[in-house]
Amino acid sequence: MPTYQAVLFDFFGTLTCSVQRGAAHRSTAELLGCAPHTLVDVLDRTYYERACGRLGDAAATLRWVCEQAGVHPSEDAIRSAVASHHRAVRADTRLRDEAVPTLTALRGLGLRTGVISDCTHELPAFLPQLPIAPLLDVRVFSVQVGRCKPDPALYQAACRRLDLAPADCLYVGDGGSQELTGAERAGMTAVRLAAPDLAGHMVFNADAAWSGPALRSLDEVVHLVERVPERADVLLPADVPVPAGAGVPAGCSPV
Repeated sequence: MPTYQAVLFDFFGTLTCSVQRGAAHRSTAELLGCAPHTLVDVLDRTYYERACGRLGDAAATLRWVCEQAGVHPSEDAIRSAVASHHRAVRADTRLRDEAVPTLTALRGLGLRTGVISDCTHELPAFLPQLPIAPLLDVRVFSVQVGRCKPDPALYQAACRRLDLAPADCLYVGDGGSQELTGAERAGMTAVRLAAPDLAGHMVFNADAAWSGPALRSLDEVVHLVERVPERADVLLPADVPVPAGAGVPAGCSPV
């Protein structure tokens, strides 16, 4: 039997492929009467303020973003831009080919699964439509908890909902938001996904100094929990370099 009782995953860059903002974000900027580069700059530098959910709902948050960008669109434009931004974030989100098979295999082994994600309002809205949704026992979103990683509140919330101790959980993430350090401080075992495509992934506040174990593909998580009698001694060494740009505030999710 696997040592762990649950495997918890980051979402952007872990269950999904590398994320960059696509062309669809230009439509949002146009609706707001804002230059696309100005909107992107504001989104980058206010990520955690928005992801902690303290600015209100999606419309209130976007209204606040407009104030930071120095534009004052109408309420009709705000409503249209909220829908546009939702579509843009969804368009930037591509699940890894291994995501569904990995979650399915873990559940077949009797493990519970979940997501802990720093995100704004869009992800909680569209995740239920993704094929991974029925394979997740718990979903913890920063925008709903009111805290961002590495705050222990997110990891603790997942454990409470699963009725498990942190030591019973393995955490898998690409390392954005110092999530691996946060998971370990919360009492979990953490492993970094260092897939090749993440070299171009947007990363905010990366775990650049974290030197723990790493995996090269998501499906290696299944092999890890199948064969490991003792947690810490069997994980792969962290011999995969941190993606370029790690540690530089440049975005860990397309919001």
